[in-house]
Amino acid sequence: MANKSLFQSITSVLPRATVVNEAGGPAYKMSAKHALAQMAATGTFGNVYYASAQNQLDAMRKLIDEIDDNEFLAKLAVYSRERAYMKDMPAALLVVLSTRDTKLMHQVFDRVADNGRVLRTVFQMTRSGQFGRKGLSSSLQRAFQRWLNDASVGKLLSASIGNDPSLRDVLRMARPTPKDDARRALFGWLTDKPVEKWAPATADNLPSTVQSLVAYRAAETAEAQTLIAGDLQVRWDLLADAAKGPLVWKAIARQMGPQALRMNLNTLLRHDVFKKPGILGFAGTDNAMIDYVAGQLADRDAIARSRQFPYQFLAAYMNASDEVPSKIKTALHDAAEIACGNVPTLPGPVIIGLDTSGSMGCSVTGNRGRGGTSKMRCVDVAALFAAAILRRNPDSVVIPFDTQAYKVKVDPSDTILSLSARLSKYGGGGTDCSLPFVEANTRYAKQAFAGIVLVSDNESWIASGRRYGYGRNGSTGVMTQWEKFKKTQRGLGVVDPKLVCIDIQPYGTTQAPERDDILNIGGFSDAVFNVVSSFLENDASRFVREVESVEL
Repeated sequence: MANKSLFQSITSVLPRATVVNEAGGPAYKMSAKHALAQMAATGTFGNVYYASAQNQLDAMRKLIDEIDDNEFLAKLAVYSRERAYMKDMPAALLVVLSTRDTKLMHQVFDRVADNGRVLRTVFQMTRSGQFGRKGLSSSLQRAFQRWLNDASVGKLLSASIGNDPSLRDVLRMARPTPKDDARRALFGWLTDKPVEKWAPATADNLPSTVQSLVAYRAAETAEAQTLIAGDLQVRWDLLADAAKGPLVWKAIARQMGPQALRMNLNTLLRHDVFKKPGILGFAGTDNAMIDYVAGQLADRDAIARSRQFPYQFLAAYMNASDEVPSKIKTALHDAAEIACGNVPTLPGPVIIGLDTSGSMGCSVTGNRGRGGTSKMRCVDVAALFAAAILRRNPDSVVIPFDTQAYKVKVDPSDTILSLSARLSKYGGGGTDCSLPFVEANTRYAKQAFAGIVLVSDNESWIASGRRYGYGRNGSTGVMTQWEKFKKTQRGLGVVDPKLVCIDIQPYGTTQAPERDDILNIGGFSDAVFNVVSSFLENDASRFVREVESVEL
């Protein structure tokens, strides 16, 4: 007889691990396109648990060098910006395109640089020399010139917020030729040139919005500013630095959209927006303003239209000061529940493996220095993913794990934010990604599931209690347990169980290789849920294929 240890039936479907991951455990290397897509959907050029910002940049450039497909890079830049809602990665891909295929660069420029912040990031990355040049090529300069001339007045004013680089820096290097005197005057004003140098334009040629903004900043009283601000449709940031007290800030708050309100609750609190004026200044509670802000945050129709994901409300809730009125915090809970309606229902219950190990405790955007590092940790995002899936698919089971699996009792009365906060508190130790599979194969072996969803950074380094241990036939522990799970589920009548690995960090390895029954996807936007839902419903959607489906 042949050697049974080599030729058992299960080993024929257990691929050997091909690499060692950043944590030192066995793993499978992603293809260059998949790894770059993973990075484009999760990378922020910040220091994360297992990689520095420089490591990420070096890895990105190496992957790009391996990909001889400029159209894919263009589509990935658009996907990263429009569906994954990233900022730095799509900007970097756009700069790369400017050196490899200028036609494609022009084709996607406005979709990637869809606001002034991304435009300035493209400019910053170009000047850095990290992608081969330190100045604007003639082609890239034309793209900047087109953007600057075609942008609306409001878009240009919004782009003027921020420094290093500033919009003034961009204008001075791009040197756009104004299309008319109104644009000539606006460029002169944005670059702080004396009015006499705007010729033939004059101050009278400034757009009415800019003239109102100038008048607002020059106003001597809060009452005068409030009167002007009421009709001034510009970003609140442009009004903030000159605001003369709480009365003006209340007017600014009413100009903010729901997203700006959600992101600036502490700012409004600091400027006494939630207090009412009295004889001795602003004191007491302005219930009308609190009701207004709460109503804007939890506007059901607005949330449904914008397809906001609960992640955004969790971030606001986590960052909100203790002094933010409770009614507004309750509105954030309500908004997150409403946003769950944007999460698709899966075709059946699933096991949700929630990684709560130590490496998941780092900021989801990486360490970007004081003031730039998000309070939102990887484990918070993962827990919210799990809670959102559970809320829409209540027969599913969530299993937090590190080096042990934790039992969780889910209270149906918990809000999604409370549930995610509770889930994120488990663990903190090492990582054994096979544990939720072990639980599925033992404690839940008699229950039918559509599959398993693993939410992790995929940096597993323990298997069956062994450090840097392998599964059967040199595979990972995840793959060994996954094959057992499939066999068990087929015995329960589940014809085609699926495994989804959601990776929320920009590493290039996984615990389960891409196959017909396995999907690896990166990111933490609602686009992830759509791909996962399609995959579990036997749609052929894949991560790389999802990127390649982008129309240019």
